[in-house]
Amino acid sequence: MRYKLISCEVFHRELCACAAKSPHSVDLEFLPKGLHDFGGRKMLEPIQFAVNRSEGLGYDAILIGYGLCNNGLNGLVARSIPVVLPRAHDCITVFLGSRKRYAEYFEDHPGTYFKTTGWIERSNLSGQQTQLSMETAIQANLSYPALVAKYGEDNARYLLEQLCGPGHYRRLAFIEMGVEPNSSFEEQTRREAEERGWTFEKVAGDIGMLQRLVNGVWSDEEFLVVQPGHKVVARYDDRVIVAEKNDHH
Repeated sequence: MRYKLISCEVFHRELCACAAKSPHSVDLEFLPKGLHDFGGRKMLEPIQFAVNRSEGLGYDAILIGYGLCNNGLNGLVARSIPVVLPRAHDCITVFLGSRKRYAEYFEDHPGTYFKTTGWIERSNLSGQQTQLSMETAIQANLSYPALVAKYGEDNARYLLEQLCGPGHYRRLAFIEMGVEPNSSFEEQTRREAEERGWTFEKVAGDIGMLQRLVNGVWSDEEFLVVQPGHKVVARYDDRVIVAEKNDHH
């Protein structure tokens, strides 16, 4: 099989390693990390453009190396070949290997800010990342009860964490993915935690979801396969995203 993979550059090291081990031929294209800060249409447009540009080139499927990320994949259309996406709210789910593990870590360690090699070396000029920048996608400062009423209790906790912004964080976690060239990224994260007066923790990542993406092992629990003529639609439930018929051509 021959796949085209379009991904956020935050996964660059991990996906290059996974593609090298894939039994399939995988052509990789990386887009700038900052797209998820915009969310919505501003994120969707360059990804859709990259998808459209990849059609008619002999690929069997187009793989997407993004989470839903601030609703940035909502409305993504598969035109002539299938498009495959992780069922993940954001990249941290993918780095930790599953939605279940992310949810469990979130419950046990609220106020955690995550970093990986990609987050560090692909950061913006200020060196600060706003994970999901959810406040730009959800207009106004919604209260917890309002979020519960609109999105349900589990999603309300998730959204509130993102809305609180960097001021809410008290722990800095470095996710070790097994592709690090040395300990420099971990040490940089540790120093930053000390400077901020935060707790530092090293967390073992799980590259399995990315490997299964490029290996073509797409269980319905982990991935959404969007068939031609359908589009991605965000859902505030365990599915995260679903595919619906695209009525606009």
